[in-house]
Amino acid sequence: MSVRILALVGSLRAGSHNRQLAEAAVKLAPEGTEVELYEGLADVPFYNEDLDVEGSLAEAAVRLREAAGRADAFLLFSPEYNGTIPAVLKNAIDWLSRPRGAGGFMGKPAAVVGTAYGQFGGVWAQDEARKALGIAGAEVLEDVKLSVPGSVVRFAETHPLDDAEVADQLAAVLTRLSAEAGRPAAV
Repeated sequence: MSVRILALVGSLRAGSHNRQLAEAAVKLAPEGTEVELYEGLADVPFYNEDLDVEGSLAEAAVRLREAAGRADAFLLFSPEYNGTIPAVLKNAIDWLSRPRGAGGFMGKPAAVVGTAYGQFGGVWAQDEARKALGIAGAEVLEDVKLSVPGSVVRFAETHPLDDAEVADQLAAVLTRLSAEAGRPAAV
């Protein structure tokens, strides 16, 4: 049985360190696990219940929901913008939280990791993302964390995949998330 993890990155910047961290996750996935780095969050319109009407949904929202439907688990990569979660990541959570009680996250394991310039590595934003995921119905792995501080300096000349400490910690996150996704659902 193969486990599919959908990776959502909260930074749209081409040189994003969180994007690089997600690229590393694709390569560090344990055997039997595929990490899909989702492309297209920038195209998803801001959530508006008036737009969330079957038959007239924006194509970008449909693609996001379809990708979530194929996923067994989620790994969110969040930088910290002004002490909180980036709008693009919150918007994805909002779209995947609907329909209420049956959205894309419902009952699936999810973890949040990331890196930020500050000394705490974006923990406030990552905590906010965990809270939103839980409300959206995900089985949030609260104890699975990776917050890498000082990203601008730490990854100035090193890709996260080439940082042994970060790569080891990210591999451990992936192993745990994959194991949780492979467990039978509780009845």
